[in-house]
Amino acid sequence: MRDPGCIFCKILAGDLPATIVDEDDRTICFMDIAPATRGHVLVIPREHSPDLLSVDDEDLSAVTIAARRVAQKLKERLGADGVNLVNSCGAVAWQTVFHFHMHVIPRYQDDPLRLPWVPTPGDPGEIAAAAQELAGG
Repeated sequence: MRDPGCIFCKILAGDLPATIVDEDDRTICFMDIAPATRGHVLVIPREHSPDLLSVDDEDLSAVTIAARRVAQKLKERLGADGVNLVNSCGAVAWQTVFHFHMHVIPRYQDDPLRLPWVPTPGDPGEIAAAAQELAGG
């Protein structure tokens, strides 16, 4: 299933260009055209799913495995010191293309990327309350 209005589906159909660096029967991995760092790759399933909450379990697994494969190549071939895997689910979480995808972002010792928040200790009571809600109690 493809969405004719989806930019990633258009890449899959061959209607838009992409620099493919890896692929298998369930996924394709291509260079991000607005890279966060040198070697930034996007991994997508071949089947259209709008986001993390709707992607098929097998496609989610395949994307994760492909992302790990790409991460290994980034370390071996581009000399990345580390790798971030990033998924945004929903517009409020910075998702801009509504076809499930994983960013594989190579990290280098002196690259300019920083965490999008400043880690500070949370309120223990609020943490416990959220945990209780998540656990179903």
